[in-house]
Amino acid sequence: MAMSVNTNVQAMVALQNLNQTTRMLDETQTRINTGLKVNGAEDNAAIYAIAQNMRADVSALSAVMQSVNRATSIVDVSLAAGETISDLLVQMKEKVVAANDPSLDTASRAAFNEDFQALLEQIQTVTANAVFDGANLLDGSITSIAILADADALNTITLQAEDLSVSGSIITLASTANLSTITAASSALSALNTSLANVNAALARIGSTAKKLETHLVFVQKLEDAVTAGIGNLVDADLADESAKLQALQVKQQLGVQALSIANTRPQIILSLFGR
Repeated sequence: MAMSVNTNVQAMVALQNLNQTTRMLDETQTRINTGLKVNGAEDNAAIYAIAQNMRADVSALSAVMQSVNRATSIVDVSLAAGETISDLLVQMKEKVVAANDPSLDTASRAAFNEDFQALLEQIQTVTANAVFDGANLLDGSITSIAILADADALNTITLQAEDLSVSGSIITLASTANLSTITAASSALSALNTSLANVNAALARIGSTAKKLETHLVFVQKLEDAVTAGIGNLVDADLADESAKLQALQVKQQLGVQALSIANTRPQIILSLFGR
């Protein structure tokens, strides 16, 4: 090979190798710093696009979970209110049965009637206050609520309302019911028995909805975890492997610097050819 001071092939080759090693070292350091082997589209366009689509799915699933959690709260409030109403009806039955005693005097009947009216009013208060985030499934203001069920917003879960208003289809006990006479007490008892059975059936339906929401929430959480794990499999760096690679590249970089230094001294040999 000709010796020249204008073109140092060995130095150019050493510099190319050193630059390549430096690029690989920078890439490895970036992976260690970020924990990702695919940080952007320039690293792997196809994998990055797939990962971004999956990240969008994770974000959408988070929105679904928020919707299901809101629905769960609505149902929990409705269930608590419904159970309270059922307890109130049980208390009312005691008063109504007692008022059906024909031997009661006027004062006792009036006392029972007063308690009965207070409990009836309490049912109306509980129904009116069974609200979460503006939604009330028990006062007859709505018939149903639809919530998100999937990340594509194509499917929904429907929460059916249960109208527990007094004088309604479930609580058939009239708002004007009273125990002032034995006849009125007998009529109230019949309506109360029907209302109690209807309310308990409504509670069973609300409970089933609560269980459905709980099951769906667990499913969505598992699905989100699975998609997140899939993203990790695509883009996460193996830090143990990257650590070993880092050490090897650091040694290789040092050797490349030495090789370049040696190659840069080759033209000095030419000076000895012109020495005296």
